[in-house]
Amino acid sequence: MIKRKKTRKIIVGGVGIGGDEPVRVQSMCNTDTRDVKKTVAQIRKLEKVGCELVRIAVPDMVAAKKIAEIKKRIKIPLIADIHFSADLALEAINQGIDKLRINPGNVQPMSKMGEIARLCKQKKIPIRIGVNGGSLEKDILKKYKNKATARGMVESGLRHIRILEKFNFKDIAISLKASDIERTVEAYTLMSQKVKYPLHVGVTEAGTKFRGTIVSSIGIGTLLYNGIGDTIRVSLTSDPVEEIPVAYEILNALEIRKTKPSVTSCPTCGRTEINIEKLTNEVEKITREFSKPIKIAVMGCVVNGPGEAREADIAVVGGRGVGLICRKGKIIKKVAEKDLLKHFKRELEKEL
Repeated sequence: MIKRKKTRKIIVGGVGIGGDEPVRVQSMCNTDTRDVKKTVAQIRKLEKVGCELVRIAVPDMVAAKKIAEIKKRIKIPLIADIHFSADLALEAINQGIDKLRINPGNVQPMSKMGEIARLCKQKKIPIRIGVNGGSLEKDILKKYKNKATARGMVESGLRHIRILEKFNFKDIAISLKASDIERTVEAYTLMSQKVKYPLHVGVTEAGTKFRGTIVSSIGIGTLLYNGIGDTIRVSLTSDPVEEIPVAYEILNALEIRKTKPSVTSCPTCGRTEINIEKLTNEVEKITREFSKPIKIAVMGCVVNGPGEAREADIAVVGGRGVGLICRKGKIIKKVAEKDLLKHFKRELEKEL
């Protein structure tokens, strides 16, 4: 069993991150925040697929003033993504934001950072420090020969942390994202050795749905396997709704957080006498809305299928014109191929 490194717990709009809380799944809207209708519609779609926290861009005061209106119409905590502007941060606080994403060392004017920290502490609003490999401070880049190294990213993160700690503010989360796996893993690993603040884990600019899923799975998965990470965001160049199933599948595959059925299936081979790809896709479709974390196996032949599916709670084994429904490796039904899915669904319903 994977053991997570213990971190300080923060509360974001009633949702705990760090400590003994489960690894949380979040995303970010790609809508124009000033368009409340579209933003709310996207957040509701994210809620439906299991997103637990959502971030919105706040590029100007018009967007900042829409926060309260958006919050009224959604159920999950709302995070404001702000760069540089102290006034936008203060407006987001006044609008009732649940969390700020802002780097204290880059705030303008810097004289207002103390007020931001004081109000966040008073209203119990955590702050995420978000270091990105593509936007390190000039002096840190110069120190590391104009290379955005993992050590430089950690140095930047610690610099921002110290500013908040000077104001006795400790409701902090940290992210250290690079666009490649190696730097991302190294940066988070180094930071986890230096602080106890919860870590928001992800690989930034990971790519399209296909490539981004692979890159995120390796990067986030490596960190989680080593006990690092309290909340994750899978960054895809796609509809953000697509990010959530990938995030949960990473958690499910590592058995860190099992919230839905896991479906394993055999590859096709010369013994396969059924359309295993179609059958597996249909099984996954049936289980998509099912919330119990049971193990399901889909096997393509009756020779090895029952044995290979021994550890599954429910298994579907296909053969030529016939199939088997198994529970814990025991055959409970032999049915016609055309009735396989119908009988599988009946067995699944018994788990409700």
